[in-house]
Amino acid sequence: MPWPSVTLDTPAIEAAKTLADADLPGLIVVNGQGAPFAVLPGTQVLRLAVPSYCQDDPLLARMVDEAAADVFIRELGDRTVRELLAPQPSELPVVASDATALEIAALMARTRSPLVAVMEDGRLLGAVTLHGLLDRVMPA
Repeated sequence: MPWPSVTLDTPAIEAAKTLADADLPGLIVVNGQGAPFAVLPGTQVLRLAVPSYCQDDPLLARMVDEAAADVFIRELGDRTVRELLAPQPSELPVVASDATALEIAALMARTRSPLVAVMEDGRLLGAVTLHGLLDRVMPA
């Protein structure tokens, strides 16, 4: 199944909406050729959308009611995905389509990524999420 992707120039608000609408743990950021450039975890979007004073003080965050909390998404303003990304890791969370579950799990652990992009012949095929991986390896 294809995984939603964004570019570096995608508006941050659009990326946040895509994450929320599809209940995704993150998005694959692709370069101009459509190859994975980075993974944008949903938590990184939150880090820039939620004011730092609420992140730093849980009691203060508790004082903001749910009705007012939705205005924080406006904190993203005119920012782009490029501005949401953390400094680039030395290793991208990308695997070939024949990667094993253990290879994917090890890569997720090393890169601290909630998802891994799957490539075949230079094309982005989709992604494996932590949830999907655990479903695959854990007996019911």
